Amino acid sequence: MSKNPSNVLYLLATTFALGVILLAWTGRGHYEPVGPGAEAPYFEAVTLQGDTVSIDRYRGRVVLLNIWATWCPPCVEEMPSMQRLYERLDNDDFEIVAVSVDGRRRGQIGPLGRPAGDPGEFARSLGLTFPILWDPDGHITRLYQTVGLPESYVIGRDGTIYSRVTGITEWDHPEYVRFIRRLLEQEA
Repeated sequence: MSKNPSNVLYLLATTFALGVILLAWTGRGHYEPVGPGAEAPYFEAVTLQGDTVSIDRYRGRVVLLNIWATWCPPCVEEMPSMQRLYERLDNDDFEIVAVSVDGRRRGQIGPLGRPAGDPGEFARSLGLTFPILWDPDGHITRLYQTVGLPESYVIGRDGTIYSRVTGITEWDHPEYVRFIRRLLEQEA
């Protein structure tokens, strides 16, 4: 084979493509999509009081897991409907868990490249009474394979994801209320 530049490029491209295929084939069991029917990935986050909690704390309950940030306008717009849903379903077996991916210090650039806000101040300003957690390193965005903010997951009592919603949603819409009530009627 001559050292023609096009031959060398072809050989490099072919080798790269074969490497990608081999990597994908050997890791095929490790790249499960996170969505309906999948087990909700384990994560830990910090409460506004500084305590570390995990998703296991909510096992046996129906959970609306919301991933958000203070700098995200659709997140700000969506939160009041989540509060109304929380009040409407006032049920010990239902929990809204909102995980902020704001950075560690106000104004610091966070894991998603935006300046961090204060999740506690944000929650107080909107009168939110459901649990607000904080993941300043944004690990949850990788675990749950988020594609944007806000992104939400409805998780059943058994830890299975029943719904994945990307973007702003009116969570107190009758359709979502019925859906969550049906999940509350199911046994774990």
